[in-house]
Amino acid sequence: MATTALFFLFAGLAIASAISMVYHKNPLYSAISLVGVFIALSCIYVTLAAPFIAAVQILIYAGAIMVLVVFVIMLLNLDDDKPLNRLRYLYAVGGGLGLILLVQTFFIFYAVMRAPKQTVKVDETVGKTLSIGTAMYTEYLLPVEIVGILLLMALVGGVILARRLDAPKLELIVNNELERRHEDELKDEFRVRL
Repeated sequence: MATTALFFLFAGLAIASAISMVYHKNPLYSAISLVGVFIALSCIYVTLAAPFIAAVQILIYAGAIMVLVVFVIMLLNLDDDKPLNRLRYLYAVGGGLGLILLVQTFFIFYAVMRAPKQTVKVDETVGKTLSIGTAMYTEYLLPVEIVGILLLMALVGGVILARRLDAPKLELIVNNELERRHEDELKDEFRVRL
């Protein structure tokens, strides 16, 4: 009974944070509301006896992914949009889709309540942190390393795309900084020229 009450509490928090995320016009406030959704979902995972998935939810999504989203928002320097009066019909479309989603949610809740209860085998180690880590760094080591390299490439690409200075302006800034530090002899060094 307590787990059901906790589930509805955290589900309500997730829904409220999701509504807040959609409601705010400022993308930074929306990103913070999305962090609230991720935290509520990780609490739901804890109530479902999945602590590893809850920890990954906090570390990966609420931590790393949201930091990247906030960095992108800051780099794009988004201005406030002007309201579009010509898209008023989308409110009705959104309301209809929301109603369909609500009906689907109640159907899933009804189907889960009518499903037969199955016993949980506690002795199995599937899903435990040790078995996941062992599989990740033995059997699936190559895919993990490939994903790491792809993420590094995306990070370098994002830094290159975010640079707004042209090469001559950047060179002028570097030369001025070297003159300020009294390190004029380093102007021709290959690392500075990059």
